[in-house]
Amino acid sequence: MPPIKIHNKIESENFFKIAEFKKDIRKTKPHKHHKYIEIVFFKEGSGTHTIDNNEIEIAPFIVNIIRKEQVHFWDLQSEPSGYVILLKKDFIENALDKELKRLLFDLSKYPYFFPKDTETVCALFAMLLKEYNANEADNDVVLEGLFKVLLAKLLQSETRKENTRESLYHKFVDLLTSYKITSSKVEDYAVLLNTTPQNLNTICKKESNVSASTLLSEFIISEAKRLLWYSNLSIQEIAYTLPFKDNSHFSKFFKRSVGVTPKIFRMNQQSVPQ
Repeated sequence: MPPIKIHNKIESENFFKIAEFKKDIRKTKPHKHHKYIEIVFFKEGSGTHTIDNNEIEIAPFIVNIIRKEQVHFWDLQSEPSGYVILLKKDFIENALDKELKRLLFDLSKYPYFFPKDTETVCALFAMLLKEYNANEADNDVVLEGLFKVLLAKLLQSETRKENTRESLYHKFVDLLTSYKITSSKVEDYAVLLNTTPQNLNTICKKESNVSASTLLSEFIISEAKRLLWYSNLSIQEIAYTLPFKDNSHFSKFFKRSVGVTPKIFRMNQQSVPQ
């Protein structure tokens, strides 16, 4: 069997991209994307889209979600019309609003669905494309706000098919996004999920290409960055807010992951012109 091709349709320095779906796309060979999530919305089109051997019938106003590392290919029978959003993890990690991460993970549970309010969804995609193409300085907040509204509207879908084999992975993510992080140990979350750490690690690697411990560390660092950027809490208070016994433990963990101490990270952020 020939190796699966890896496509990269987003520049390395970009974290977010939106474009109209290319009208000349009909059939593609199986391929995957290992650096970003792809959200595809069809206003018009027919044919099939296969994601990890799950064949999806394309019809007007369907939304398809292709996660990182999933193998997929197109077999379209008519000229498509719609939008494609490419999203890297860095866009979510750097977002002002932590709710954005939870919405995106909720959305990624579904390989496809049909939005309820298609008129508003179409308008939001069009607005996002307009703002993105304007390429104005400091419009990240606008893109982030519009994208959050879009995710919320998409989750109000009438028809969606949950990929049940991913449920344990998503339950783990739900714990991390919906509640205060109370432990830095995968074992504690495995107990809450009524499974073993080994099983949780295996499922996380299969679904996200990283272990449960890596995923947990990423969430802790993301929350630490958010608190350092946007709160007035002292570093010691942040350490206690997150699952660390003391400030020293937190500083060592943060520096090992980010490369600088929390104090220097906060100072560097405050020195950036607003």
